[in-house]
Amino acid sequence: MSTPSESSGSLSPAVIQRLVDSHRQFLAFLERRVESRAVAEDILQSAFVRGLERGADVRDEESAVAWFYRVLRNAVIDHYRHRASTERALEGWGKEFIAHEAPRAELQQAICACISDLVGTLKPEYQQAIRIMDLDEGSLKDLAEQSGITAGNAAVRVHRAREALRKQVRTVCGSCAEHGCLDCHCKSKGTEGFAS
Repeated sequence: MSTPSESSGSLSPAVIQRLVDSHRQFLAFLERRVESRAVAEDILQSAFVRGLERGADVRDEESAVAWFYRVLRNAVIDHYRHRASTERALEGWGKEFIAHEAPRAELQQAICACISDLVGTLKPEYQQAIRIMDLDEGSLKDLAEQSGITAGNAAVRVHRAREALRKQVRTVCGSCAEHGCLDCHCKSKGTEGFAS
């Protein structure tokens, strides 16, 4: 005759207790294999959830520990696969920023004078991103260090800041923006009340 826990397809209380009692050993195992304790804790928590959902066939406490180490090894592999795909995506964004070519000095002088005013209407973190990356010709690393964020988050912030600025230029400058702001008269419309 099966117990209620066995018939419902979940781990037995004794197996669950053994896994909980081994928490420190599991965490130490993960910490040696990933970049930080926080990441190790996240992986362990997710693995516990998956283990409780999928470990119905494990009945013996000793085999449960060996089985859970296999779950953790697979979780570490998945972590690095996900991280590699994220890094490839960020690398693609980074190439976009590296390929950004600054305009010639004479063209830069002809760019709409209201841009600097419009930058001031953006959120402070977007203003900082535009200032560091576009006006001061800094790098993603510079922005990340000054903002206290990762390079990946800096890339996202620059992308969003440029989109917000583009939206402001279209809103304030209208057709002037479509023609390259070479004969800019939109500044007279004012930039008050615009915030993104």
